[in-house]
Amino acid sequence: MAERLRLAQADSGEQPWRAWGPYVAERAWGTVREDYSEHGTAWDYFPHDHARSRAYRWNDDGMAGICDDRQTFCFALALWNGQDPILKERMFGLGGDGGNHGEDAKEYWWYQDSTPTHSWMRWRYHYPQEAFPYDQLVRVNGQRSREEAEYELADTGIFDEDRYWAVTVDYAKASPKDMCIAIHIANRGPAAATLHVLPTLWFRNTWSWGLPNRAVPSIVGRPGRLAGRHRTLGSIVLEGDERGAPLLCDNETNSQRLWGQPGTTMFPKDGINDFVVSGAPTVNPALTGTKGALHYKITLGPGETRTIRLRLAADDDQVGALDLADEWNEVMRGRLAEADEFFDAVIPAAASPEEKAVARQGIAGLMWGKQFYHFDVKQWLAGDPGSAPPPPGRRYGRNNAWWHMNSFDVISMPDPWEYPWYAAWDLAFHCVSIARVDPAFAKAQLVLLLREWYMHPNGQIPAYEWAFGDVNPPVHAWAALRVFEIDGGRDFDFLARVMHKLLMNFTWWVNRKDVGGNNVFEGGFLGLDNVGPFDRSAALPVAGVLEQSDGTGWMAMYALNLLDMAIRLALHDRTYEDMATKFFEHFAYIAEAAYRQGLWDEEDCFFYDQLRLPDGHKLPLKVRSIVGLLPLAATTRITKATLDRLPELSARLRWLRASQGEVADVISARRLSPEGRQQRLLAMVGQDQLLRVLGRMLDPEEFLSAYGIRTLSRSHLEKPFTVSLGGSDFTVGYEPAESTSGLFGGNSNWRGPIWMPVNYLLIEALREYAGFFGHDFKAEYPTGSQQKEPLADIADDISRRLIALFLPDENGHRPIYGASNLLQTHPDWKDLIVFPEYFHGDNGAGLGAWHQTGWTALVVDLILTLRR
Repeated sequence: MAERLRLAQADSGEQPWRAWGPYVAERAWGTVREDYSEHGTAWDYFPHDHARSRAYRWNDDGMAGICDDRQTFCFALALWNGQDPILKERMFGLGGDGGNHGEDAKEYWWYQDSTPTHSWMRWRYHYPQEAFPYDQLVRVNGQRSREEAEYELADTGIFDEDRYWAVTVDYAKASPKDMCIAIHIANRGPAAATLHVLPTLWFRNTWSWGLPNRAVPSIVGRPGRLAGRHRTLGSIVLEGDERGAPLLCDNETNSQRLWGQPGTTMFPKDGINDFVVSGAPTVNPALTGTKGALHYKITLGPGETRTIRLRLAADDDQVGALDLADEWNEVMRGRLAEADEFFDAVIPAAASPEEKAVARQGIAGLMWGKQFYHFDVKQWLAGDPGSAPPPPGRRYGRNNAWWHMNSFDVISMPDPWEYPWYAAWDLAFHCVSIARVDPAFAKAQLVLLLREWYMHPNGQIPAYEWAFGDVNPPVHAWAALRVFEIDGGRDFDFLARVMHKLLMNFTWWVNRKDVGGNNVFEGGFLGLDNVGPFDRSAALPVAGVLEQSDGTGWMAMYALNLLDMAIRLALHDRTYEDMATKFFEHFAYIAEAAYRQGLWDEEDCFFYDQLRLPDGHKLPLKVRSIVGLLPLAATTRITKATLDRLPELSARLRWLRASQGEVADVISARRLSPEGRQQRLLAMVGQDQLLRVLGRMLDPEEFLSAYGIRTLSRSHLEKPFTVSLGGSDFTVGYEPAESTSGLFGGNSNWRGPIWMPVNYLLIEALREYAGFFGHDFKAEYPTGSQQKEPLADIADDISRRLIALFLPDENGHRPIYGASNLLQTHPDWKDLIVFPEYFHGDNGAGLGAWHQTGWTALVVDLILTLRR
């Protein structure tokens, strides 16, 4: 299989098939890296209005963009409909202070396809033919309250009568550094219209910051051709199949426009924009610069389509034109056929055509979410030699304790617009689905965040760009195990490498997030935002310590993950048996402490956070949320055969059961597995508690939705939880979509939606319990139905509910698209799939970041597992 061969060649270093890819973000403006303000106001310091005129310091952005893995060059698409005030060079959206629910892209685009080596890729965009309503989107969203829906681009009526361009970009690699490109332009409107198409090539600006040995590269244009030369990259050529007019400027900031100061060039970064839109003399008549575009002006009648053929290649010899005829056709047809062959082998034949389409587009989103990420925090804090020094307050502000971090890598991002930076726990979930198509890349990503220039010297894994020191749930070990298993369970070097670093991180958790030293953990935010009555990352409203059921559950799961890792390694190297014993005991103590310290409420049959006050009094915060379900994920099985091979671990297990009383309760008696193997279950939620917790989780009046497990029990719709602390009342009520509370600001306010990663962990837990108890152990499903089902069947059904979010129902409507008639029924829109950040807890409509394919791509793994 051709794509498998390319992956093997890339993994071995024989051919650099991953060297070029879709590593260009769709938003670099408004990011922390580009923020040199005193108080960390990233959205204001570098707004969208600056993006066309200001050279980026750390990375570039564009539409349908590709670059090399060092982002030396970038290639992306620019468009102009003849009506807009600016070229469409990047996606527009609102910042955290501009939308009624936080930052939000206000465009429609889709990642339709990509192989893991990016030998074949497809991207789609719908561009209005009338003037883009920038001001209207800002104004109306700014006027709306949190109780109102976001005001989207389609709500403006700009797509009425199909007055838009459907723009599809296909990429096919002739070789690792030779891309054939097709830009398909379709006029969907009822009248003839003209579109300016500007495929653009530029070099990332590395020379303007006063750093040594940064020579200025060059691009030279002639009709239908741009030829670039860079000291480290060599030569690169963009060839067009028509005589596109070359437009050249410099990738330099327009200081005159932004600050009224003279700049370094007469033809700055926005020179092509100003020339095309207003005819300004801002492109270099000498046809040289560091940014260039081929300008095509295309007029099409209603329903007409035209294709622009391009080829982008490293070309050190600079000899002749690149082939855009027979060879170009052969590469395009061949790579698409090879992609079909590859995905036919990945996606089970038993999957329905709609499930196959969801899986393939989900993988595409993951592949397009790989981004070049450059951030030297020490340099960012200190400022560049050629620039004014940053305000002194920056040294005491955001990320000041992470001076050691120096990122210069291609990393899997949650999405290329709203989260164009990595998030550690998101990435762990990404890697599970990525491993289905590219296990080597998935393993490399997990290792990367544990390297010395990422992990803090104290052992903390960096969380995300807005606050590297924030606390994400410890899922790295879990993800490493899943990737190890998906990859065939043979790469013990990878497992050992990860485990050695995670030992430091586990120690950081124990030392930093167990204030009382009682094996009950804090953690704060932990990715669950304002699902509690107050901000768990901020100072508490009263003196005390917040002991968290989810923090404790995550740590119990972490200990079991490291136990599983150590067992697998110990079966090959007995020196790991001591580690297995350590993490077995640590898990037992954490699980026992959750009960002894009062996180478990026997009357309610649920785990709750509790506030431990200075006088020793404990106040349970009886919010029924995903916080109380997470302990279910802390479960694993150990077979007798394994214990027979690890006698020290077996002896320690027997000793704990015989002498440690309540600690022994988390270790089950032996039981035969469905395959007839003797085994034991280690679980924070034992058999006595399991059915009672599941009774709540599987209750439609509480957690079970038609589309998965809600974040918050629906019981709080009628009975909100309220607690009085420090003279103030704090309340949690069920809200199935974005919260009306501004507790966290932005769009980090969830009080009831469905959230794919936690659902995935709960499904895995059900399968683990099913593997121990067997088919005869059943739970009422749904609660109140008087029907009992095996746990494995329940896991399958919850999987189907989550998959159904993306599939057409009996009316042909996809739940993710909610009430949008355009997205639900229009033949040109309805089969283009996005993977939203989270989902309405009652009707399944997609919410939050609409392109967060990252962790939502776990639906791919659910499909592959269900249809295996």
